[in-house]
Amino acid sequence: MKFQEIRNNIYYCGLNDVHRKIFDELIPLEHGTSYNSYLIKGSEKIAIIDTMYPPFTEEYLKNLEENGIAKIDYIIENHGEQDHSGSIPALLKKYPEAIVVTNSKVAENIKSMLLVPDEKIKVIENNEEISLGDKTLRFLISPGVHWPDTMFTYIVEDNVISTCDFLGAHYTFDDVFAIPSEELEHSAKRYYAEIMMPFRVMCKKYTQMLKDMKVDMILPSHGPVYKEPNYILDLYSNWTSDSPENLVVLPYVSMYESTKSMIDYMAEKLGAKGIKTYKHDVVDDDLGELAMRLVDAATIVLGTSMVLAGPHPASVNLAYITSVLKPKAKFAALVGSYGWGGKLFDLISQILNPLRLDIVSEPLLVKGKPKAEDFAKLDEIVNAISEKHNSLFK
Repeated sequence: MKFQEIRNNIYYCGLNDVHRKIFDELIPLEHGTSYNSYLIKGSEKIAIIDTMYPPFTEEYLKNLEENGIAKIDYIIENHGEQDHSGSIPALLKKYPEAIVVTNSKVAENIKSMLLVPDEKIKVIENNEEISLGDKTLRFLISPGVHWPDTMFTYIVEDNVISTCDFLGAHYTFDDVFAIPSEELEHSAKRYYAEIMMPFRVMCKKYTQMLKDMKVDMILPSHGPVYKEPNYILDLYSNWTSDSPENLVVLPYVSMYESTKSMIDYMAEKLGAKGIKTYKHDVVDDDLGELAMRLVDAATIVLGTSMVLAGPHPASVNLAYITSVLKPKAKFAALVGSYGWGGKLFDLISQILNPLRLDIVSEPLLVKGKPKAEDFAKLDEIVNAISEKHNSLFK
C-alpha cells in the first residue's frame, strides 16, 4: 500500500480493519475501525507517531518496507494501549536504531505490556521538543482522554497535531481526509459517547485548547484526518457542554409488558408536552444508540421488571453503564413492575447515586399491570419532569 501524503512529508501509514465487529470485547463496531499511524520525514531524522494493532503488524511492516522506509529514528507513542503501541517490539527489531519517545506513564505501560526495555525509551516532559531537522515535534501531555497516559504530538512548523484517541471515530475510509456527512458525525458521536463521555470535563478542556491553538489539521488515531478542524471541534463543543437538550431517555426491561406499558405511556404524554423522547429496550436494542442519546438527555427514566427479589440483571447492568458513562443529565425517575415481592429500586438507586441526579418523584412500583391509579401517578411523574424541563428550556 502506497502511503498517502497528508502534508509536506507527513504521511498516513495506518490500516483499515473493515471486518472487526467489536472493540475491547465491549463496543460493537458499525463500520469496523482504522488504526492510524503517521510517518514524518524530517530533513535529518524520521519519526513514526503511534504504531499498529498486533494482528496487523506483519502487513504494517511490509508497507513500511515497500514504501522505502530504510530507517526510523523515533517511535512516538501517544498512548500505551496496544491498538496503538502493539507493533513497537517488531519495529524495534526491524529498526534497531530507533528510540521510543513518550511520557513516563506510557513508558510504564509499554514496559509491562510489551516488555520494551528501559534503554530503548526516551521519557519526555510536557512541552518538551525533539528536532527532525526541518520539523519540530512538541509533546503535550494530555491525561484523561481517555487514559491517564495520553499525550498529543504537535508538529510545529506544519501546525498539525496528532491527538491519539481524542477526536477519533471507529470508521474506515479510502481517502484519509474526512468528508463531513451524517454517517461520519454519527460514528464520531458514538465513539465519543462510548469512550470519551466519562471524561467529558477533560474533553471540554482539550477541545478549547485546540481551538485556541488554531491548528490546521487534526490527526486522530482512529477515523479520518480533519483538514477542517472546526468540524470535529464544534461537535465536541456541543457534546461536552454542560447544557443538555430537551430530551428524556427511557431505557427499560419488561418481562411481561407491564413496565413497557408504563414507559410507552410516559413517552406519549411527554411528547404531547413538546419534550423529545427516546425509548430503549435494554435487552434487544443497541447499547451504543442509547449511549449516544445519553450525550444529550436532560432526564433519564429507568424502567425495570423484578427477577426473584431484585431488579432484572439487565437493568442493573444498564444502571452501572450509565453511572460509568457520566452523562450530563440533570433529572431521573424510576418505574417498575413486580410479581410476588422484593426490593426493586434500592440497588439501582445506589448505583446511580454518584451521578447526583435530581429524582423528580418517589419511584413507582406496580404489582402486575398498571391500573388507573398507577397511570395517575405516572401523570404526576410526567408533570414533574415537564416542570423541571420548563425551568431549563424556557
